[in-house]
Amino acid sequence: MKPNSDYLVRRLRLRHLELLVALADAGTMRAAAVRLNLSQPALSKMLGEVESGFGARLFERSPQGLAANALGAAAVYRARVMLGELLRGKDEVDALRTGAAGVLRLGTLSVTASVPRAVVQLRRRVPGARVQVQEGRVRDLVQKLLDGELDCVFGAITPELLTSDLLPLLHPEVLLEDELCVLCDPEHPLARSRKLRWADLHAADWVAPPKDTLVRQAFMTAFLNEGLEPPEPAIEVLSSVTIGSVLRMDAALLGAVRFEHARDELARTGLRRLAVTPAVPLPSLGLYTRRAAEAPAPLVQAFAAALRRAGAGARGPA
Repeated sequence: MKPNSDYLVRRLRLRHLELLVALADAGTMRAAAVRLNLSQPALSKMLGEVESGFGARLFERSPQGLAANALGAAAVYRARVMLGELLRGKDEVDALRTGAAGVLRLGTLSVTASVPRAVVQLRRRVPGARVQVQEGRVRDLVQKLLDGELDCVFGAITPELLTSDLLPLLHPEVLLEDELCVLCDPEHPLARSRKLRWADLHAADWVAPPKDTLVRQAFMTAFLNEGLEPPEPAIEVLSSVTIGSVLRMDAALLGAVRFEHARDELARTGLRRLAVTPAVPLPSLGLYTRRAAEAPAPLVQAFAAALRRAGAGARGPA
């Protein structure tokens, strides 16, 4: 007989959830037993209890170890989320005990003009809010979101994520448009030029991100659309902060960045943005949350509203 949900709740304990995650991560009974400080017979007994509770085999055994099947993968995913939510509950209780209004765990691009503005606005509207920011690549941060380690992720709404198997688990909301920008030092020969085209920049020395980034792909597209072979950057670096630093030190270079990064550089440095046509769009920026029956937490909703205000207050592309 298929177990009902009440039976599952009564039978399974927190330790069973930890077991599911440990087996998925470790891949063998022995490694999972060491991780959980259990004997292998005790671990096997617990796995039997878990599979009995779900009424299905969740892991396939082989000489190489264990691997979650489709049913197991679903159970492991939910176990990660529940464990992550439990840790979030601990963080929130600790924060509330010290007078905070709550904790927002945010994943974001490493450099963005909108997020600092939104965080400051959030803190003004919810003075007791605490914000924990993790920076990195969006695809890595989204996995942390799904694992329950983050509450939301600000980043590009990419075709890769929109067509991936993860989409049914995510709720992406588009908040800001974005496009490719060209920055330079005020002493660059083209700094005061108007009505430039990409062909006018073909022979320049460039600093740009690696080829696996959206910005570099847009950069290549800009020249391909003009019938030109994309230039090879003189300097290739991922960080837009480093790109800005290099441009300020070498007035002969041009830099390719996204508009969201350009806003940050232009606001705090003497760099200039070249007016280049035609515009080359980048995937829109937005906020990812986990798809669920209930609405996101109030603090997440307040941060999303702050992001919308920060975006609306930004000047449009030149």
